[in-house]
Amino acid sequence: MNKVYLIGNLTRDPELTTTSSGVSVCRFSIAVGRRFSNAEGERETDFFNITAWRGTAENCAKFLKKGSKIAVSGSIQIRNYERQDGTKGLSVDITADEVEFLSSKNDGSAEGGMSVSGNQPVNDLQPVSDDDLPF
Repeated sequence: MNKVYLIGNLTRDPELTTTSSGVSVCRFSIAVGRRFSNAEGERETDFFNITAWRGTAENCAKFLKKGSKIAVSGSIQIRNYERQDGTKGLSVDITADEVEFLSSKNDGSAEGGMSVSGNQPVNDLQPVSDDDLPF
């Protein structure tokens, strides 16, 4: 099974593009702090490239920005490539199945606790008061 769960902050604004067949794809990267400190007592950070597709991609581009805190579940993809100088490189990318927006509304980023996945676009959300609930 190839499944990964990450929580981190966007290091740059998401970039939304479409494939030649019209499928939306959004790329961004997140910084994820490690659980333990290194020998010098400092906590290190890992950076991951994330790719989201279709409705999830559109919602990520619409609601996220640099600094937004998110949770991602997806799969790991490893790519080998050759640099211009002829040396070989390795890239570890995450293909997102689900993205949950964890930033609070007050910090100007994504709605707190909103989750997106698959082909279900999220329209403009409106707050609900307790008076509107039937129970």
